[in-house]
Amino acid sequence: MIQILNNTLSYNYIVLLICISFSLLLGLIIFGLSYFLAVQNPDAEKMSAYECGFEPFEDARNKFDVRFYIVAILFIIFDVEVVYLFPWSVSLYATGFQGFWSMMLFLIILTIGFLYEIVKKALDWQ
Repeated sequence: MIQILNNTLSYNYIVLLICISFSLLLGLIIFGLSYFLAVQNPDAEKMSAYECGFEPFEDARNKFDVRFYIVAILFIIFDVEVVYLFPWSVSLYATGFQGFWSMMLFLIILTIGFLYEIVKKALDWQ
């Protein structure tokens, strides 16, 4: 029985190794083909710091406002909440009473965090 289990586990790892090797090889082939077959016409506009068409009007190494990072981090936190809500809503019948109240606890904790952000005025742009 143990020999059969060991053969099954080694077979699973071999299949996993083949899949990883195939994906890496395919990625390298696609990258190589796109690099060698693509038409590359670099000009001054493409090689400039900004590709939007505007001339750079100040140094790119100026201090950056940290509020952009705060809003991005807050967006990620509440986006993860939505990612957890969809599978929970689909499997609510299977999770039962405990699944419902564990998600309510999760939502309460996130609501407290959101209220803390509002009190600390993390989303104000003044």
